[in-house]
Amino acid sequence: MQEEIDKAKAFLLKTSSASNKNLYDHLGEVLSKILDERPKHCVDIFEDISKGIKGKTEGTQEVQKDGDGEGGEPEVEEDVETPLPDLMNLVFFFEQAGIGLSREEMFRVFLALKQLVDSKPLQMVRFWGKVFGIECNYYIAEQGEGETEEQPKEEDKGEEDEEGGEEDDAPKSDWKPPPVIPKEENRTGTNKRTFFATTEPGKPWVKLPPVTPAQIVAARCIKKFFTGRLDAPITSYPPFPGNELNYLRAQIARISAGTHISPSVRDSYMINIDYEGISLRELADPALHNWVHHMQHILPQGRCVWHNPVEKAEDDFEEEEEEEEKEDVEEPKPESGPQKFENIYIGWGHKFDADNYTPPPPPALMEEYPVVPQVTEVDDPTAEEEQALKRAQQEAMEAAEEMDDVDDDEEDDD
Repeated sequence: MQEEIDKAKAFLLKTSSASNKNLYDHLGEVLSKILDERPKHCVDIFEDISKGIKGKTEGTQEVQKDGDGEGGEPEVEEDVETPLPDLMNLVFFFEQAGIGLSREEMFRVFLALKQLVDSKPLQMVRFWGKVFGIECNYYIAEQGEGETEEQPKEEDKGEEDEEGGEEDDAPKSDWKPPPVIPKEENRTGTNKRTFFATTEPGKPWVKLPPVTPAQIVAARCIKKFFTGRLDAPITSYPPFPGNELNYLRAQIARISAGTHISPSVRDSYMINIDYEGISLRELADPALHNWVHHMQHILPQGRCVWHNPVEKAEDDFEEEEEEEEKEDVEEPKPESGPQKFENIYIGWGHKFDADNYTPPPPPALMEEYPVVPQVTEVDDPTAEEEQALKRAQQEAMEAAEEMDDVDDDEEDDD
């Protein structure tokens, strides 16, 4: 009996040439981790714990092989916080709620996220969700808060110099296009975080550009299915300023702002030992009175922080003085939004609508000329009105002649 035990132990102690590990030690580490953490349903996540320990061990071995310190001794790096979430552990909890992807697909997503953090210096990254497309689907990764990469600034396009050209005597229109609402800066508002997209785990990740207010406003008016090609054009009314790459980024911003909710709490608070939390029955209320949006609300303007479109810079005050004779522009009212947990999005990227989608109507036609009394058509006068007008004019002429005669008599008397 003891001889069989020794043979079995010797078999388990055989070292793998690929990982330089043996099954005996590996099982000991897995069981030790389970006994230390004592997770619920450990039999369901046993494989995930084994993969986690194996991946950590392989990473340590690569560091020891690559980095030799002085004297030929390998350098041992200090343990650092991993930039990847424990995705496989989250899969278990998502499965309990009946949502999420399959274990195989989520593990492929985990490997794709690992590929992303290996290729880019990201301190934290998470799986945002999966957006369905007609030809291909999109897997979205979200960069951690506070570490948005700087975007290259767009060069200012100067106006063309028309001096020296032929003078144009044609009348020029005073119409000016509405002011362009600037996009929010990086790490703020709709551009608070950076997103990456890929059509298949294992393929290269594509960094999505910042979103502009014009793209948010247009995305709210249209409903287009994604094709799975980031360079696909968006043919719609009203026209969308960009291609599918920008439309995907706009929908991600809208979904993040509209679907992330948390239990209602105040911005500032003091610890109350007598506080009793909200009951599950109240939290399960379909009206969601005890919940608020977790992300900052996107205003109708397309930004999270309202921008005054008629606010003038100091350099524009001189031009403003020259246009004082023109009608003053009405000051717009500031817009405000409503009050402001691991989550995942899986869907087509469209907002739920109980009714059928109806495209917005085209805008009203511009007037060709101003409507003033001088050019406004009126009804023709009747015969009685014409006779009354003639009598009034005749009486006015006679009264004026009498006044002239009186003035002449007074001059003669003098």
